[in-house]
Amino acid sequence: MNVNYKIRSSIMWNRNKNPVDKQKKNIVILIIFVLIAFSSTGQRILTLEEAIANTLQKNYDIILSKNDSAIAAIDYSYRNAAFIPRLNGNIGTVWNNNAQKQTLADGTKRQSSGLKSNNISSQLALNWTLFDGLKMFVTRDRLEQLLEFGELEIRNQVVNTVATVITNYYNIVRQKQQLRAIEEQMSIDSERVRLAQYRLDVGVGIKPDLLQSKIDLNAQKAAQLQQQALIEQLKEQLNQAIAIPQFSMYDVVDTIVINATIALEEVMSAAEKNPAVLMAKKNIDIANFTLKETKAELFPTVAFNSAYNFNRTTNQAVINNFSTLFNQTHGFNYGFTATVPILNGFNTRRLIKQAK
Repeated sequence: MNVNYKIRSSIMWNRNKNPVDKQKKNIVILIIFVLIAFSSTGQRILTLEEAIANTLQKNYDIILSKNDSAIAAIDYSYRNAAFIPRLNGNIGTVWNNNAQKQTLADGTKRQSSGLKSNNISSQLALNWTLFDGLKMFVTRDRLEQLLEFGELEIRNQVVNTVATVITNYYNIVRQKQQLRAIEEQMSIDSERVRLAQYRLDVGVGIKPDLLQSKIDLNAQKAAQLQQQALIEQLKEQLNQAIAIPQFSMYDVVDTIVINATIALEEVMSAAEKNPAVLMAKKNIDIANFTLKETKAELFPTVAFNSAYNFNRTTNQAVINNFSTLFNQTHGFNYGFTATVPILNGFNTRRLIKQAK
């Protein structure tokens, strides 16, 4: 009797609800759905081709790789500088104000102060390395290898960055499909809650069924929030890769295009031209040139030296009658020098072992 009274009271309460409140509630729900639909349709669709194009233009890692390659190109443009002689010019002047005291062999003593003089010297020196164990030639070849390595580094960075963009983009697509499945399950659980409430109101249902359906609905709501957060996180990763401002509003496509015509032979053939593999081979070549450069330190170095010197000294006063008041020398000299490494603490041997 008590149960029937509760059922009838619940039915009467539902019937006596204010229709104005129900109408307001429906209007609010309609406005929310309209705003959600408007915001979703207002976002532009970012295609994969647009994401890749933006990446190739603005990705910071690719830009840095291009700068490194430009540095290698600059070094390569000066590859023959080691064969050119070095020419240096020096010039200087010195003013002296001295006090001088002399005792001659015959016992004569002379002493004076305020002896002022001026010395001007200049030099134009040339040094030309003729032989250094062929190190100059090896260095030139190594710079060429570094230039090729820089080009491969750009290609490798482009491949890796584009692969990251494609992976992140299609991961967002996949997670969107997962979000859609969660929302469909939410609609089913919401209908289960409504039916369980109705069955309980009319007296043919039990409260545990209603509570379980609400628990399932809340679990799907939590999964929806987690999925939305995951999608936003993946979008931020994609934003970083394609170098667009943070929190940019866009959406992605709903389908993943699969190429079903890929053959294993094509993949194996393309792998031989993979930039990472070519970079590894190029590193071996560069290491071989570095080893040759280090071994060149064991050979003697022959250089041609030449200089033009000018020196002029002006003394205002002297205490010795045989001293000069004015002295000027200038002339040209040249010659060869050979530097033979004999012992340097076995440092060259150590560097050769490291290069190997």
